[in-house]
Amino acid sequence: MIIKSATFVKSSPAVAQCPNTNTPEYAFIGRSNVGKSSLINTLTGIKGLALTGSTPGKTLLINHFLVNGDWHIVDLPGYGFAQRGKKQREELRRMIEGYILGREQLTNLFLLIDSRLEPQQIDLEFIEWLGENGVPFSIVFTKADKLTKTALNTNIENYKARLKEDWEQLPPIFITSSQTRDGRDEILNYIEQINSSL
Repeated sequence: MIIKSATFVKSSPAVAQCPNTNTPEYAFIGRSNVGKSSLINTLTGIKGLALTGSTPGKTLLINHFLVNGDWHIVDLPGYGFAQRGKKQREELRRMIEGYILGREQLTNLFLLIDSRLEPQQIDLEFIEWLGENGVPFSIVFTKADKLTKTALNTNIENYKARLKEDWEQLPPIFITSSQTRDGRDEILNYIEQINSSL
């Protein structure tokens, strides 16, 4: 897929305020500081389209970006940022769940996971919740350039083994780096395949 255009549309505090469209939406979510905004910028080829920052947890709204005039990337708030107060964490949880479960246009959720880390309980619980609710999703391992190829492969195989304890069939898995652009074409081609099947 060739990206010809990508533009910011709207930031929404709740699913009810999201754009009134009927185009497919591909949402991106992950724990704070997983590299979500950097990946979105890499996919679209537009530096600074999604805000990146040294401070984790900057995304507090549901952000829509229109790509090629016919589908949306949706940047969802990160989860599990410990420095938030309990009330704000609960508000973000309701916002995220409201979008994922209530947005008919959601076509696929890309769950981002830091490839450098062992399986984290918060991610495994989120994956389980997606499965329980029948949400179509893929796993995207980020920051692949931060590891040697051997260490990267070991980490990902360990993650797959952990998932297979609970899942008969694993979701699609992508390995990415915003620095080297690895995985960009694979994700865009996957989106194009889904779009052409709708």
